[in-house]
Amino acid sequence: MNISATTFIGDKVRNLQGENLGDIKEIMIDTYSGAVSYAVLDFGGFLGIGNKLFAVPWNALQIDTENKEVVLDMDKERLKSADGFDQDDWPNFADPEFESRVHQTYGTEPHGASRGRPS
Repeated sequence: MNISATTFIGDKVRNLQGENLGDIKEIMIDTYSGAVSYAVLDFGGFLGIGNKLFAVPWNALQIDTENKEVVLDMDKERLKSADGFDQDDWPNFADPEFESRVHQTYGTEPHGASRGRPS
């Protein structure tokens, strides 16, 4: 099934316990493969103040089409302690070390791990 990436912008993200983890701020696409790499999760704060952003691997998310939600199997407290970034200081998503840390945090494999990337 194909769906517009903008459909997910602003969608609520919850965990398996039903807790609200925030909403999707952006969708990041791998320019080599064209596949969706990450959803940027906006978590915490109030009215956009004091919030923290997280790059969540797309393959760590489940789409709940019935409830029109995105589900992340992660405890709210664990997410609070994960590496995040500020709205005005985004990481280099192409950095292999960044990619490795993020996938380790969420227990996923990079979607390009088996095909390699140009150097």
